[in-house]
Parts: sequence; structure tokens; C-alpha cells
Amino acid sequence: MKIYEVGGAVRDALLKTKAKDRDWVVVGSSPEEMIEKGFKPIGKDFPVFLHPSTKEEYALARTERKTGHGYHGFNFYYGKEVTLEEDLSRRDFTINAIAKDDSGRLIDPFNGIADIKNKIFRHVSDAFSEDPLRAIRLARFRTYDHLKDFVISKETKKLINTIIDLGEIGTLSKNRIWAETERALSSNNPSIYFETLIEYEMHVFHFKDLKNSGCSSVNDPSIRWAELQINNSFLIGKDLPIPNSFINASQTLKALSKIPANPDEECLLGILKNVRLERDEDLIKHLVCLPQIKETKKLILKLVEGMKNTDFSILSKVSNEHIEEEKIKLLKQVIENLDE
Repeated sequence: MKIYEVGGAVRDALLKTKAKDRDWVVVGSSPEEMIEKGFKPIGKDFPVFLHPSTKEEYALARTERKTGHGYHGFNFYYGKEVTLEEDLSRRDFTINAIAKDDSGRLIDPFNGIADIKNKIFRHVSDAFSEDPLRAIRLARFRTYDHLKDFVISKETKKLINTIIDLGEIGTLSKNRIWAETERALSSNNPSIYFETLIEYEMHVFHFKDLKNSGCSSVNDPSIRWAELQINNSFLIGKDLPIPNSFINASQTLKALSKIPANPDEECLLGILKNVRLERDEDLIKHLVCLPQIKETKKLILKLVEGMKNTDFSILSKVSNEHIEEEKIKLLKQVIENLDE
């Protein structure tokens, strides 16, 4: 039984970047032996275990064979005789197919170290095109500061085009697409993710109306999603499992974006009735930092303050048939006080 550190942590160490997580591969072991040693099994498709103390993931060395469509269309084999090189050969890019043993020695059968030095994304084998998720993950990898300047090799570009032509990305689950998208939105360079989707026509499956990749004006992922939406007429991602906080940010921005520079009373009443200005104060203070609504920033913030300073509790004493009428009176007071 031998244990090796693998994947992104080894790559990032060579790039002098601290990795968030570390992954390990175990050669010459079995599920029974791992459990005996106190590891907790968590893998569904193949044996992955949590270390009893560090809680880091340890996977048995394995090979894989394509048997169907999409990310889950594989059969895995994880016998004790599977070698480290066989395990590394099934990985996506050479820069992610480097291992390190317990003495710090690097095992690099596919010249990933050279590709790191030359800043190249290169697939390990032609099996790259069998897993459509790899194309989406490549788009996400490019959002990392230490990988954003890497170029994609010509051969790898051809395999990405093969994935697109076969429609394989369309077989990925919507949950998986959103998981990769949300991680990209949390990176330092989220726009690069969407630029890559557009460049390789990966967007046609889940972001078909995506034309403008801009979403980097602020750091909050939900605000970035809202900015991407306003830059694409609020048309994208309708079939994805988007969290409520992201939906609320987009819907609020959509409402705020309808406020003209010199709105009339009717326009403002519509906004005040339909947008939770006082309850979404923090969200709105982030949204008004976006360049798309900078002209109305001061007006919006005044409306927020006006709503906060208005006592709507008095409506609890009003009969049901008059409550809407009295609410409108209070909202009109908020609007009248804008010039003060």
C-alpha cells in the first residue's frame, strides 16, 4: 500500500500557490483495508475515503472505461494491481497528472512539469473527449490567477471541439453545470469562464443567450451573477438550479435597472411596491456599485433611506379595505421627501 499526493495541490505547489484542498491516491490497497485503517467510505461510483483525522479525500487507484454518455457514463476498476501511472493516465490535463510520494519525489509520466513551465493546458490522452465535464472544468480552471495565462494546446482544442460536436455537454446534469458555474463566480476572474464558454460554443447547451461575459465589477458571487444577467438582458440560465440568493439579486437588479435618471411618481411607486428596498438594503448597496446603474445610484440609495425611515407599522391599525390606499400615501411621502 503506497500513498501519493496528486492533482491540483501538486500543480499549485509547483506554481508556488497555496491549494485549498489536497487529494491523495492509494496504490495497492482495497476498500476492506482502507476501512480497517479507519478511513470512512464516501464514494458512490468508486472507492473514495475520508482520512480519519485530516478528513482529506483518499481514492483507490483506478482505471476507467467509457460505457455511456455524459459525466457518469463510465465503468471503473480499482483492483490492487492498478498502478500509479495507470491512475494518472485517466486524468484530464498533464498539469494535473503529477504525483508526489511521501519523500517529496515527483512522479511525472506525462510531462506535466514542462507544461507548467510553458503555461500549457494539454490533455493526458485522447480519452479526454470521453468526459464532457472536462471541457467545463477547463473553463473554470482558466479563472484562477495562477492559470489564467495558460494557453490551450492545438490538440486539446480539437478534442474540445469533438465534445461540442457530439453534443456531450448537453448530457451533463444541470446541477453539475451550476456547481462549476458557481465556483467560477467565486474565483478572481469569473468573466474568463464565460468567455471560454462562448469561445468554444459550450454556452449553447445551458447558456444559449450568453453574448456578454462581463461580470467582474464586484466580488460577491450573487452580484456577479446579477451583473452577467443584466449584460445579457436577463435571459440566461433559466433551466439551471440557481439558489434563491442569486435569483433575488438578479430580480432586484432587473427592477432597479428600470428606474430612469428622471423618473416620475408612477414609476417610483411601482418600484417601491415591488422591490424590498428596506429589507434588501445590503444587497442593494452592492448592486448600485455596478456600472450599469451608476446614473441612478444616488436616487436608489435615497429611496432605501426613505423606506427605512418611514413607519409602516401604522398600517396594522388600518382596516383591510383601506390598507392599500394608506400604503400608497406612505410611499408617496417617501417620494416627496427625495428632494429634501
